[in-house]
Amino acid sequence: MAAWLADVGALRGGSEATVTAYARDATGFLAFQTGHHGDSMGLSPLKTLGPRDMRAWMAFERGRGVSARSLARQLSSVKSLYRWWAERDGFDATAILSTRSPKFQRKLPRPLSVPAARELLETVEAQDSRDWVSARDVAVVTLLYGCGMRISEALGLSAAILPLTDTLRIRGKGGKEREVPVLPMARAAVARYASLCPHDLAPGTALFRGVRGGPLNQRLIARVVEAARMQLGLPATATPHAMRHSFATHLLDAGGDLRAIQELLGHASLSTTQAYTGVDTARLMEVYANAHPKA
Repeated sequence: MAAWLADVGALRGGSEATVTAYARDATGFLAFQTGHHGDSMGLSPLKTLGPRDMRAWMAFERGRGVSARSLARQLSSVKSLYRWWAERDGFDATAILSTRSPKFQRKLPRPLSVPAARELLETVEAQDSRDWVSARDVAVVTLLYGCGMRISEALGLSAAILPLTDTLRIRGKGGKEREVPVLPMARAAVARYASLCPHDLAPGTALFRGVRGGPLNQRLIARVVEAARMQLGLPATATPHAMRHSFATHLLDAGGDLRAIQELLGHASLSTTQAYTGVDTARLMEVYANAHPKA
């Protein structure tokens, strides 16, 4: 287990949160199988688990209220463990790897309208009386909307990027890097924060800081956005992640190329971008017809 988790973290570029989730999911699965078989499970019995064992585990998880989406994630973790293990020990893990994931409806935050996105940015600025904290929160949310960053990517930025240029290289999920353009409004927002921040923004340290000087916590930005959207009467779907979603949707609505948006978001698959932006099949085919050289 430790070797597999080390591989997930080091070789596959998994974040600390991802490694923790994998460990929790796999441990829960192994604990269930121990109780299911009524005895301590060694390595050999675990290699011979079959479809009935998998169905029993999934039924147990659903019975205790685990959603189809969460169970799908747990199954993915278990498959990752067994795929890694089977490759090294040379046993047949087909029974585990062929288990079908439960179907679920992918839920994505609804994009804000262009005026609502602008109002949210303006209202975020008024949530704290301290100028540097206010500037910090605006800079973070501006990067989410202006560059399509994930909140983890924005908060993972190093102060070494200062001063911001017109492009920024971002390391996303799985260690995949991409380059995104930085709008003047985003550069100005980050520059204002940097000029007001009372902490030393030395290269190699976190760009965005908490009040005590440590790296900024995602929950603080979520609370600021929540307070702003409640003041504006926006729905609960107006979250930090919805700003990234709005970035993609507004670009697409303005005639942006789906492939280019895919690159800006850092998605490995075009189908992910299609689902993410809520594009229907007709719209997708229209983009291809207009852009493909052989169309």
